[in-house]
Amino acid sequence: MTSTHRALIIIVHAPALKDNDDRPTAVIHAMERALPGLRLGWTTSEKEDLIALPQRDEWVAANTRSGGFPFLCNDDDNHLVTVAGLENPNGLSAGSPPHLEVHADLPLDEAGIARAIDVLAGVAEGARAVWGHATPSGYGGIVAQQFRQPGDALHVPPHGLPSLKLPWDRSTPEIPHFLGWLNYWSAAAAQAIGFPDPTRDAELLSRARRTASGGWVVQLTDAPLDLDNPTHLDTLRRTYERFPEIGGRAVP
Repeated sequence: MTSTHRALIIIVHAPALKDNDDRPTAVIHAMERALPGLRLGWTTSEKEDLIALPQRDEWVAANTRSGGFPFLCNDDDNHLVTVAGLENPNGLSAGSPPHLEVHADLPLDEAGIARAIDVLAGVAEGARAVWGHATPSGYGGIVAQQFRQPGDALHVPPHGLPSLKLPWDRSTPEIPHFLGWLNYWSAAAAQAIGFPDPTRDAELLSRARRTASGGWVVQLTDAPLDLDNPTHLDTLRRTYERFPEIGGRAVP
């Protein structure tokens, strides 16, 4: 199963799964609530053939292992929605344990954009995530160039964006590693970066939503982030300036 359409990439970072953990099904159910008509009732074979899952929740529970949960999708190659969980062996900061990454993709179309906040909030809250983001496909390549690699004498990221520390060079697991178009910050993450400040964050708060657990979904721009748009790029730069903790840039 393949799709050539642009996608909205959602990734959240959460504590590692435990035995009999109910978070995988919580994530799946949250996505189906956020996207009316969605049924994540299929997986794929090694040859990418669709396999129907009549007892989906039971199948997910039985196949959740190695710190992650299996790939699921809908049966619509023209409007493909997917989700999977994997264990990242790296911690969210130096010396922290492996963690769960949940990856979800949905079409970057009018319907997907309209529901993106609901999907990110649902996935993050279902996973009990520390932080997460939703960004258009391709943005990850820009972020990768922002991370300062060992031995970099002079690091100049693209678009005038700031250099970011790699996770294992940082000391606080609650602090997000970078900014996306939509940003999920748990209550702990928001506190760690000093959000919200009613005076300095009025613009961000106008596009922010509080979640049931006390976290936030913060939207940087009305339309999906486009770094070829000078207004979007300026917003992204200003938000990095507002939160120097993000990416480990704050001076201790």
